[in-house]
Amino acid sequence: MHKIIAATPLEGYTLRIEFDDGLTGEVCLADRLFGPMFAPLKDPTFFARVAVDEYGAVCWPNGADLAPDALHRQIAQQRQDRI
Repeated sequence: MHKIIAATPLEGYTLRIEFDDGLTGEVCLADRLFGPMFAPLKDPTFFARVAVDEYGAVCWPNGADLAPDALHRQIAQQRQDRI
C-alpha cells in the first residue's frame, strides 16, 4: 500500500500529492465534491484544511478522506498517458 506523505491544496479544488515512493502529481477533485461528506469541501477555506492521517490518506476535519492507493493509480496513469 502506498502512503501519502504530503498534500498541498491548489486552486480549482486540486491537490498536489507526494507519496512515500517518490511519485508526485496533482489531482483535481472538483467533480467529486458532492454528497454529505464531500459537499463541505466546496468551501475553499475548508478544502484548504486538507491533512494526511496516520494511515497515509488525505483527510479533512469533517471525516472526509480519500484512499491513497486510488490516488496513486490515478497519478501514475496520468503520467503514463503523457508518454
